[in-house]
Amino acid sequence: MSRISDRYKQLEERGRVALIPFVTAGDPGPAVTVPLMHAMVEAGADIIELGVPFSDPMADGPVIQRASERALEHGISLRDVLAMVHKFRERDTSTPVVLMGYLNPIEVMGYEVFALAAHEAGVDGVLTVDLPPEEADDLLSSLRPRDIDPIFLMAPTTTEDRMQRICDTASGFVYYVSVKGITGAGHLAIGDVAAKTAQIRKHTRLPVGVGFGIKDAKTAQAVAQVADAVIVGSVLVKRIEELRETPEEIAPAVAMILSSMRHAIDLI
Repeated sequence: MSRISDRYKQLEERGRVALIPFVTAGDPGPAVTVPLMHAMVEAGADIIELGVPFSDPMADGPVIQRASERALEHGISLRDVLAMVHKFRERDTSTPVVLMGYLNPIEVMGYEVFALAAHEAGVDGVLTVDLPPEEADDLLSSLRPRDIDPIFLMAPTTTEDRMQRICDTASGFVYYVSVKGITGAGHLAIGDVAAKTAQIRKHTRLPVGVGFGIKDAKTAQAVAQVADAVIVGSVLVKRIEELRETPEEIAPAVAMILSSMRHAIDLI
């Protein structure tokens, strides 16, 4: 059983909805990321989604695009991100870590080399935004023997047939993008999210995480009533951007946002 599956089993036994924060590795500087990861866990994060900086993050809005740019200015590479996960694992051996990014850096490293390095670093899942399940066999054959879960996105426009294909290919959890468009955009319609998560559950027993459009404790609580995980990113990355000149303030500020969400989620 992967660390992600084990975590969801624990959460289910406790009747708890997962809180999954996203931050970009190396933003606003390399020294910030690992302490921030620990602070997020202490604030109630159940799984961490760590963004791999990329020069053309097509699914991301301006806030996360700028985070990638700041990290790339420091020369942060995929190997650097794996080193950060390895450092995180020196203190935390139980919190699952999912890498979220794009295929090019993985292809450059090579699937087998990447999968082995990710496993040794302590990575638990990989979400490659621009890799559809139809083209994922080579990467999957490298990830699965190392108990690394491939995670795929679903959108409001995903058809029933494609939903089934994604569910058959994914493991760990499935990620439902709750709004059309890029990260940080759009209005969150909870009724539509509830209908779509119910539709997804007809195709899989995997947990369903919902992200994009979650901006505060209120929206986190609303999503938690219909999903197995609340995934939050842009609001955290925006706070990091605001505090980039005072990096020592970043971890407490992000932890405060997550703590308020965790409290709201736990009230349902």
